[in-house]
Amino acid sequence: MQLESKNTDKILGKKKKKELLEKIKNASDERYVTVWNPEGQIIQQKKQSKIKSGKKAKQSGAKFELKTREDLQKKGWIVDKWSNNFDLEKDKITPAKRKFNPFSKVMTIGTGFPDFLCFQKMNEYYKVIGVECKVNGTLSKEEKEKCVRLLNQEIFSQILIAKKSNEKKEVEYDDFKEKYSKLFK
Repeated sequence: MQLESKNTDKILGKKKKKELLEKIKNASDERYVTVWNPEGQIIQQKKQSKIKSGKKAKQSGAKFELKTREDLQKKGWIVDKWSNNFDLEKDKITPAKRKFNPFSKVMTIGTGFPDFLCFQKMNEYYKVIGVECKVNGTLSKEEKEKCVRLLNQEIFSQILIAKKSNEKKEVEYDDFKEKYSKLFK
């Protein structure tokens, strides 16, 4: 497809025109999956290879979450999936948004942060902690900020970061306050 208007470069800009032509070319390529809206515009394009690696990563993360949950329950914690999120702009807890995957036509539930709400009876009181599962144990900048605010507002007494240990059969836990102590000064 060729755009014939002499003013096309001025209207779209050279970069936008190049991106549009690339999307149109990829739409006919079997290596890409393209999602169109009712008006005939391209909403999303993904490479088949990226979709496969994304599925594997998602499955690995889900398996690790299950393993972490079982490990916490063995250690005497009552574990529940946390279905809330911390809104940094409003500075408060809000219900987690559900995510829609246009490729599999599935609505994802349980996208809260942190992943788990855990509590355990300590004498006559309960200890309430949050647990975030990360295979590599690294949090993003936004996740770190959420943890700081959750701890400062005393929503959780502690936040643990679950990660895979060197021996793949075990789960290691890092205390957020200890690992990122610089954020609390």
